[in-house]
Amino acid sequence: MSLSTFFYNTGIGIYRAAAGFAAGVGGNKKAQLWLNGRKDPWPALEAAFKGNERVLWVHAASLGEFEQGRPVLEAIRKEYPGLRILLTFFSPSGYEVRKDYPGADYVCYLPLDTPRNARRFLDIVKPSLAIFIKYEFWYHYLSGMYTRKIPVILISGIFRHNQVFFKRYGGMFRKLLERMDHLFVQNDASLHLLHIHGINQVTVVGDTRFDRVWQLRQHPVSLPDIERFITVENTVVAGSTWEADEKVLAEWWYGGGREGRQLVVAPHEIHDAHIENIKALFPDAVKYSEFAASEAGPAAVMIIDNVGMLSALYRYGRIAYVGGGFGKEGIHNLLEPATYSRPVIIGPVFHQFLEAETLVQTRGAIVINNAAELGRAVEALKDPYYYEQTAEITGRFVQENQGATDKIMHYIQEKRFLTKV
Repeated sequence: MSLSTFFYNTGIGIYRAAAGFAAGVGGNKKAQLWLNGRKDPWPALEAAFKGNERVLWVHAASLGEFEQGRPVLEAIRKEYPGLRILLTFFSPSGYEVRKDYPGADYVCYLPLDTPRNARRFLDIVKPSLAIFIKYEFWYHYLSGMYTRKIPVILISGIFRHNQVFFKRYGGMFRKLLERMDHLFVQNDASLHLLHIHGINQVTVVGDTRFDRVWQLRQHPVSLPDIERFITVENTVVAGSTWEADEKVLAEWWYGGGREGRQLVVAPHEIHDAHIENIKALFPDAVKYSEFAASEAGPAAVMIIDNVGMLSALYRYGRIAYVGGGFGKEGIHNLLEPATYSRPVIIGPVFHQFLEAETLVQTRGAIVINNAAELGRAVEALKDPYYYEQTAEITGRFVQENQGATDKIMHYIQEKRFLTKV
């Protein structure tokens, strides 16, 4: 065992112990779900993959990565209907929302990346092809597939100089990239960075998220309770918000922003304590669950206390506010509101997020630093000409950047990794 592998295995062990501590002593619900989902997964996996069918394994870190790779998964399902598809998640925020996803034959947590787990997992599943979405490069799983000559591709990858692959001590992880069959990346900067380090099996195809959100526009999902709640045109939908975002929104709202408007707040975290904190900021708000159960009357503010409806929710607002821009979290998904041609308002921390930088440069997104600037941005968007111009920029941005899925599918078909059965 090399020194790098020793430190990696030690880090995995420490992570497992920390999760156990957070679940047990700290009572962290996410940690509890993370641990419970990994308790003896083998009997169910063996039952699900006991035959000789060809298997596609798709791995996503969390919900966002799943939605990013979903167009490719669904295109493969359509092209190879007899294929069995295994979908794995690392995070509870992905698994708990999509554990019943009908596009996969089996959905589970990925067992922790240890040599023993990787061997047992690959012995059971025997994938014909593995697809990793954007990131998460698990050493023992990827090394095991290389040894077994199982093809592996990365989709929607994005790379930066400060990542571990490109450090002096990152040779162990860089080798994982070298061994992948192909890396489909989002931009030229990633391509050039990989080429500099001798990784050449790379193609720039863009981001599959554009394909996913364009599908949402073409096949919009109706939310009857939201339709019942919204009674004015000038509604702002604030998605993926964090505490700093919510404070800015509340200061704007009660400082004069609420006149003739409604506000829907869909926080990134929906645990009870966070929902109650938002309720304290907006005392007259109604929770979605209460409104849907007809336990609350009309209100000007709604707090979304569930996960999974935000992508459909944005189309009901006239203006979108996307959270994460006031802290280390970073901007969340701007493409979901952009696909509905909605002007987008964000906080100041948006750099290193390609779609955010592009929309700011093209004036489809408006950057604000405080509640006063939020108020001015919303007021400016009252102007019909300015509104239509901004909305047209966001919608066109999504429409013009589709196509990554078709390019990835062409490669898979050309290489004949999968056969129709």
